[in-house]
Amino acid sequence: MVLLHVLFEHAAGYALFAVKEVEEIGMLLPQVEASVLSLGKFNSMVSLAAFFPFKSAQAALENMNAISEGVVHADLKLFLETNLPLTGKKKAVLGVSDAKIGAALQEEFTISIQTGGVVAEITRGLRLHFHSLVKGLTAQAASKAQLGLGHSYSRAKVKFNVNRADNMIIQSIALLDQLDKDINTFSMRVREWYGYHFPELIKIVSDNSMYCRLAQLIGNRKELSEESLESLEEVVMDSAKAQAILDASRSSMGMDISPIDLINIERFSNRVVSLAAYRLELQEYLRSKMSQVAPNLAALIGEVVGARLISHAGSLTNLAKYPASTVQILGAEKALFRALKTRGNTPKYGLIFHSTFIGRAAAKNKGRISRYLANKCTIASRIDCFSELPTSVFGDKLREQVEERLSFYETGEVPRKNVDVMKEAVKEASDVTAELKRKLEKKEKKRKKREKKLQELQENGETNGEAEVETEEAETPVVKKKKKKKDAAEEMEVQEQEAAAAENGAEETSAKKKKKRKSEVEEVEATDNGTEQTATPAKKKKKHVEAEETPQAAISEKKKKKKKDC
Repeated sequence: MVLLHVLFEHAAGYALFAVKEVEEIGMLLPQVEASVLSLGKFNSMVSLAAFFPFKSAQAALENMNAISEGVVHADLKLFLETNLPLTGKKKAVLGVSDAKIGAALQEEFTISIQTGGVVAEITRGLRLHFHSLVKGLTAQAASKAQLGLGHSYSRAKVKFNVNRADNMIIQSIALLDQLDKDINTFSMRVREWYGYHFPELIKIVSDNSMYCRLAQLIGNRKELSEESLESLEEVVMDSAKAQAILDASRSSMGMDISPIDLINIERFSNRVVSLAAYRLELQEYLRSKMSQVAPNLAALIGEVVGARLISHAGSLTNLAKYPASTVQILGAEKALFRALKTRGNTPKYGLIFHSTFIGRAAAKNKGRISRYLANKCTIASRIDCFSELPTSVFGDKLREQVEERLSFYETGEVPRKNVDVMKEAVKEASDVTAELKRKLEKKEKKRKKREKKLQELQENGETNGEAEVETEEAETPVVKKKKKKKDAAEEMEVQEQEAAAAENGAEETSAKKKKKRKSEVEEVEATDNGTEQTATPAKKKKKHVEAEETPQAAISEKKKKKKKDC
């Protein structure tokens, strides 16, 4: 009798379920498939044999990564060795949902593995009722475990993506192709638009970017003169062409153009020129990125063709997994399937046709050299993908081999053997990698020294700051004493100034009193003689003011009058 056990991988741990009675035909009936949704009926078919919970979230993530890659983790191996009945009268069969991990388990344990059919239906029921079949596990806890593990797995995939360096190359080559199309379309629009005004310029200048720069420079052709000949030569880089443009502008058959239309044409041509400049910058960026990611492939076939191969394959890893026959026709899938359908000749090359080697080969040798070049491209891509410190040594050697093969097809000169070339390449590559490692170690040492110096400076800064605070606290009383002395000296000076001002004021007041007394005596005499003198309003005001200022003088006057009356 066959004893079926089903392995179920959950975010909480591994579970092994024993299926009580299995009938392949009965399980596939629609009634039985519907009964899986009911917990009571499903519980009568399946029983929990063993459960192995994960110790931590990190352990769960490691096991999940292993399962996704089709590798048997140590925890899974121990769990199955402990709980799966490998020996006995009953023949054990292990049901697994994933065929990839099933093949790995079959190699590990030499037992029969079953996927699909009954196992798929049972796995569907286990996924639905797992929290009810395992004691101590609630639906909320199971969903939390799944959510946490899903987030950590996704984060790890994004962070440790093996194709993350290829993504930049794929995006940049796609943008480069799009820019080529856009610049070509916009340049044709400028040609048509400016051609109404200056149609002869199209025949003289064929380059699109140069035409746009000239349209921006010339503007109105009637304003073009001998003075602008130097600026035309700078753009065209040819004195004869510049003179031809100047002559054509004088005898042009084009229509007149308004200033507003000319401004719009200049603006649009300026955009096209800026796009062309950006395309050159992007090409330089792609070249630098290819030298970092796939230096051997770039040295062999060129940066642009190599980037197109990586983009078409999806990543450098995928390209490294392809055989040479696939790389040879990569990009010519439509032609291949059309040839297979019509039983015609299959294509000899795809994207690698843009390489210079195939263009240089004779018509009868194009297929042979494309096959040879595809072989070398696969070698270069595998070296770039799986080497720790990628260098362009192997790419240069492979390029030399392709050159020798080309000369062999043309002249019959026998090329070097592949073994000898690879020995030389390995020797050179080992020297280059050793030098690179030495440089990296030096950089690491310098970085550590810088970090130590920064730490020391920070520590010294903290200690100096504390010392400065202490010295400031010690100096504050001395400063306060000095401030007190300064304040006392300033107060003394202010008092002396006030005393001097008071003395001057006293002298002035005494002189005023003498004058007042004289005037009072004169008034008394005038009254005694019977002469009444009328004082002017100004004098009365002065007297009033003086009386207010000196009340003592008024009191003395009253005393004198009383004496005289007596």
